[in-house]
Amino acid sequence: MTKEEILAALKATKIVAIIRLATSKHVFDTAIALKKGGVSAIEVTMGTPNALGEIRKLAQQEGILPGVGSVVDAKTTAQAIQAGAQYIVTPVSKKEIIDVAHAYGKPVLSGALTPKEILQAYEWGADIIKLFPAATFGLPYFKAVKAPMPYIPIMPTGGITIENAAEWIQSGAECLGVGSTLVNKKLINSQDFGAITLLAKRMQAELN
Repeated sequence: MTKEEILAALKATKIVAIIRLATSKHVFDTAIALKKGGVSAIEVTMGTPNALGEIRKLAQQEGILPGVGSVVDAKTTAQAIQAGAQYIVTPVSKKEIIDVAHAYGKPVLSGALTPKEILQAYEWGADIIKLFPAATFGLPYFKAVKAPMPYIPIMPTGGITIENAAEWIQSGAECLGVGSTLVNKKLINSQDFGAITLLAKRMQAELN
């Protein structure tokens, strides 16, 4: 896929599910459960054991758009893309990450919080700005930041729930980074992947 096609897919799916687990044991099953619920963009964070191996497996599954999260350096960016990551998600913005990802033809969802950080990442070439942590300041802050810079695509991450997801999108969010609301560790530990699928369906239903 081209960078433009990947970005179009992220905007279409609206949700990037964030998998951050203490073990890699259930990463694949969780991703499949999310896909069954209509959430195809799956971000595996580098803090998850064997993250690159799990991304490699997901990249072989039709209908899943795998990405890598918690990336903080150029080396990891390259390794993840070589493993099959279609997009790079960072907690903070670094030009070197954007440059390497673009050299491979992959988009970057670059972490920023303040208006200055958001504009800087955008000027460096970030494709989407990951507003993080969105939960700390909430929807009013997002709206305030978006007002003078409506042209910057932003993905709020943190604090997104089934109940408020639609309001974020209606307020101008490009897509949503969603962690524990969908990747519910209690359900995963009990291997209730059917319930994960239902959560994904419920959130998608709110957005469509």
